[in-house]
Amino acid sequence: MNCVFPLLFGFLLLTYATAQDLPQHLPDLNFHLTAQSWKPSGILPADYLQSIEGMCRVAQKHQREDGAIIDPYLHREHQYSTPYFAHAVGTLINADVATDLLPSGIKAMEHATICFAAGYKGIPDAHGEFFISPLVEALDLYKPFVDQTTQDTWLKRLQTPLNQVMTNMHGRLNNWRTYAMKGEWQRAKRGLIPEHSAIAFIEKGWLHWTQRERIMLDKWNLYQDWSSDPQSHAVEAVGRGNLVTLLGESYQGPSGNEISEAVRRGSHTSLLLQSPAGQCPPNGRTDDHVFNDILYLAIFHSMGRDALTRGQSRLASQYVRAANLAYRSIQRWKREDVPWKGSFYITKNYFDPGERVGYQPASQWGNYSGAMMFHLAEAYHVASSDLPEQPCPAEIGGYAFTTDAAFSTFVANAGGMQVFINLRGATVPKYGLSWTPLGVVRFSKAGWDDRLGPSDGEHLVSPDASKDIRQGLTFGPIWKEGDTWIHLAERVDDYRITPEVEFVHPLLVKFSLTYHYKTGSGGPYFKQEYTVTPDGILTKLFPLQPIEFGLSVPLLVNDGRPLMVEVDGRVASTCYRQDSDRQHFLGLNEDVAISLSKDSIQSTYGWLKSARFSTSQDTLSVYIYPQKKNEPSGEVLLEGFEMAGENYTTISHRVDNLTYVGQTSTGGEAKGVDINKDGALDVRFDQVCQFIAQLNNHQVATVEADRDVNLFWRKKKYTLKPFVPLTLK
Repeated sequence: MNCVFPLLFGFLLLTYATAQDLPQHLPDLNFHLTAQSWKPSGILPADYLQSIEGMCRVAQKHQREDGAIIDPYLHREHQYSTPYFAHAVGTLINADVATDLLPSGIKAMEHATICFAAGYKGIPDAHGEFFISPLVEALDLYKPFVDQTTQDTWLKRLQTPLNQVMTNMHGRLNNWRTYAMKGEWQRAKRGLIPEHSAIAFIEKGWLHWTQRERIMLDKWNLYQDWSSDPQSHAVEAVGRGNLVTLLGESYQGPSGNEISEAVRRGSHTSLLLQSPAGQCPPNGRTDDHVFNDILYLAIFHSMGRDALTRGQSRLASQYVRAANLAYRSIQRWKREDVPWKGSFYITKNYFDPGERVGYQPASQWGNYSGAMMFHLAEAYHVASSDLPEQPCPAEIGGYAFTTDAAFSTFVANAGGMQVFINLRGATVPKYGLSWTPLGVVRFSKAGWDDRLGPSDGEHLVSPDASKDIRQGLTFGPIWKEGDTWIHLAERVDDYRITPEVEFVHPLLVKFSLTYHYKTGSGGPYFKQEYTVTPDGILTKLFPLQPIEFGLSVPLLVNDGRPLMVEVDGRVASTCYRQDSDRQHFLGLNEDVAISLSKDSIQSTYGWLKSARFSTSQDTLSVYIYPQKKNEPSGEVLLEGFEMAGENYTTISHRVDNLTYVGQTSTGGEAKGVDINKDGALDVRFDQVCQFIAQLNNHQVATVEADRDVNLFWRKKKYTLKPFVPLTLK
């Protein structure tokens, strides 16, 4: 390790902390400059109302006369769809939007509060925990629009004791418990139940019913639902999000400070797990559902408000930016087909929801459409409309870290180029599905459509236990056993991945992966080196034993709509349209062979085909190039690609030891950089430092360094302070 890691988690890479040696505070996110030009999203909280209205209008078409929302696929009221609809409509009416929906909202409130007063036997699917928060919050929203008698009736119904509302009081200890904790505190704050009883319930849940252990014993204070192995990043946001509400609602119990610090740290961590395109991390039960991103969005807005009250204005602005990236991301799955126009697909694809692609048993149209509208409404209420955005960590980059072993993921990001890796896969199916495939599952780039990444992989297990059918597809090694090619993702029982970080900078991250079996026998070892820059990723794979090997490259071929997939010479690519973003995988070996699999495997995102890259050489080199529609084609980039050991040069950028030079930025760890390759340092410092320089027409415009340093540029001397960008004249 020959560098100082300036950003979050840098000095803690590859440590496996216990509860006793967790760092007390997260390091600061220091660098400000981005690799490419950056501008605010222009999204305001008021924009959320448009999406909420679209979902509510579709749901209204499925409202029964008594106010219940009927799931159009189940043909009955399901779980919490009605109270969530009531809350969302109340949000619209309160904002003077879609006022014609008021009667529907009132009917939903009337029906849902009647169910609530009847206790869990009267609540659809006995989901009483989920009713408390939306109905309590909705009381305030409808107060100006209903008479006092109606208001009093609803108030009385919502005073029904928890032991009548919530079944299995001593069970349901995963994220379901946090719904009840959140709701009870909200009832207490509004005088519906005694405060001491709410505190007693929350403290028991925290201290005795496993809620403390789920988040406090995690390496980075992420919430462990303990409902799949590895843990679910999707459900993690559910439990943590409910605890974030306790923070936002100023919970006053004895454990309030501990809960607050846990969710602050876990939410700060989640900023680095978000993709630069706005998606929350993949993996685990309920993976790749659209409402997952809305949960992140709501958490980010809540934490932005909290950071602002604590005087952390930059962090607050980063949370706002991350929230708006999430909002922009979910628009990709908005439906335009009549009569569903304005609503969203449940999972991140365009298949007919009746096909249930990527669904778990609880994934239904009614409840998860309700979850989307409710949590987006929650975000609207806590969002700040006057807090400016600043680039968030996923756009700046400069980190590489491993999550807790319970999640077993590794994330690296350089200049808004993210690599997301599952260090182990799911070996025990959940609902007959293996939610977490082994290997690299996501490539994402700022300002680029990361569905093409691909955004996830897949591991299938046979529903028939008597048949040994194993299929898997991620970006990872493949090898020959007899006449059969074996994919790493198929061997989740045998293999693990161990990462090693070599260099971290906001514009350049270098790390390697060692693929090894865990039991002492099983197959060949591999090592794979990665060089990540804002433009793309160079990877070199080599086996540690003589063996016929290759690299499996997943290509998204159909997500409910056919994509344009091409394999030509040394290039494999996929895109939605000729004039849209495109994902390229470039074979850099002269003798590389690319073979496209005949069969596809259906992931949560859609059908994936494997492009097998192979070579007769000892090392297989592949460049991952997420091309924006205004950037050079993959073929053009490949034609000008030159490698020299660890360094390489393309027509758009180059890597030279620990420095990167691109079209819009340069930086690294050095005493300077030669931008135009004339043999002289164009940017020179009086000592080695980590630095970023933004470029305008290949000329230095703004510079930032990690320490006090003097900069020499165009025969002038400038003094830089640590992490204070300086604009040059």
